[in-house]
Amino acid sequence: MRRDNRDAFTLTELLVVVAVIGIVAGLLVPSIILGKRKAQQIQCTSNLHQLGLALHAYVVNDHAYPTCPFWMDKLQHEGMGISTPTGRYPEQKGAWKCPSTQFYMCYGYNAYGVLGGEHTPEYWNAQALGLLGYGQSDPRTPVRESEVVNPSDMMAIGDSFDNSTELMRYSLEYFRCPSKDLPGFTDRLTRHQGKANVVLCDGHVESPTVSFLFDDTGDTALVKWNRDHAPHRDRL
Repeated sequence: MRRDNRDAFTLTELLVVVAVIGIVAGLLVPSIILGKRKAQQIQCTSNLHQLGLALHAYVVNDHAYPTCPFWMDKLQHEGMGISTPTGRYPEQKGAWKCPSTQFYMCYGYNAYGVLGGEHTPEYWNAQALGLLGYGQSDPRTPVRESEVVNPSDMMAIGDSFDNSTELMRYSLEYFRCPSKDLPGFTDRLTRHQGKANVVLCDGHVESPTVSFLFDDTGDTALVKWNRDHAPHRDRL
């Protein structure tokens, strides 16, 4: 008896194969995306660790913290040993580039402490609790090393959420406002799966949630902003 030719797949078999491939892809893609984001977060953490080492070297040498607005330039020159810094705003590469954002300024300096972004610049300068330095204009008198009461619990540098060189305590509602002016604004709060990478004054890196960083008004959250290690709710 003659056998039927079974060298080709039937339409039903092809549809089953396509369906199986689709299911497998659907299961793998989220894992791939999650893995990529995790790798980006690790790179960002490594960047901040390097900036923390540079900050530590600067403080050991000067017994004070770099002042704003030229903290990046000073950190490159004295902390990283770059004899010819790239300028006030470093090029977006190396330790200055977070792979999770399109922002040009990936990292900000804790200049004002717990002060909210709604205050005027004059108030910020007069009441600053961060590492800004003293005075209304440059060169500012730097914050001395001894003025940071608890270096292991005060943030120095962290993810910038508004493309700024300064890390400021705006509310999450401010960050949720839609903006199409700059790339990266729409997904800034999900940059590291709802977390923010920060390096503290003693050089170690932490990854608190953005809600802890910007909305939490408990002592544990607020003292991390201020050099005197006090919450200062009166200045929110």
